[in-house]
Amino acid sequence: MTSGEAEVTAVEERQRQRLTSGPGTLLVWLYGVMVVGAVSRSAYQIATEFDRAPLAYSLSAVAGVVYGFITYTLFRGGETARRAARLCCAAELVGVLVVGTWTLVEPSAFPDATVWSDFGMGYLFIPVLLPVSALFWLRKSRSGQPG
Repeated sequence: MTSGEAEVTAVEERQRQRLTSGPGTLLVWLYGVMVVGAVSRSAYQIATEFDRAPLAYSLSAVAGVVYGFITYTLFRGGETARRAARLCCAAELVGVLVVGTWTLVEPSAFPDATVWSDFGMGYLFIPVLLPVSALFWLRKSRSGQPG
């Protein structure tokens, strides 16, 4: 390994540690909990009563996959993972805002709740607070890095 490669590896390790230290640890943990909640709930609902509310259950499954990817990228660390996490957190926030607004404006479209219904009220508003917190952390933990 050349000194340049070793330097790049050391920088990536510091970036990874920065993402998963302090508040980053809490974010990884909360996203992990949301993965379990959203995936298990949607898997059960899709398996047992999909015809009752296919849109709601499918959206909950998509939310679970998004949460899983964000958990992985936050844990993985590095600049590429940071960019992917930022993109997914922004998409998650848009999803929460769109679905949350949709459930308030047209409640009949959702005969059963999704993870993002009413801006995540059934999950203590964690679905709307989590991407905002993650985006803030991703930006703050980047401070002091060149570029």
